[in-house]
Amino acid sequence: MSALEKAAREAVEAADNTELTRQIAAILAAQQLLAQQQPQQPAPAQQFDTKKWLTLGTLGIAAGLVASLFAVAVAIGAVSVAILALVLRGLWADYQKGR
Repeated sequence: MSALEKAAREAVEAADNTELTRQIAAILAAQQLLAQQQPQQPAPAQQFDTKKWLTLGTLGIAAGLVASLFAVAVAIGAVSVAILALVLRGLWADYQKGR
């Protein structure tokens, strides 16, 4: 490859890069113009909804009470199973001694 061909190829690449740079600059300029034309609207002010928060609080408390009652029921069941196991083990030991 001669130096002339190499220089020509580099010139074509530079021209492509220049065109790409121009297109990017045009796109950025268009975006800036669109941003200037569209006024930014402030977010609407939200009012504090007391009824909604009271409802959520009430439901939260009710869910907590249900969960705590369920936990108590599970604990009572676990204690009952443990006592049953101890009683049955004692009965089994007495039965084995009787033989």
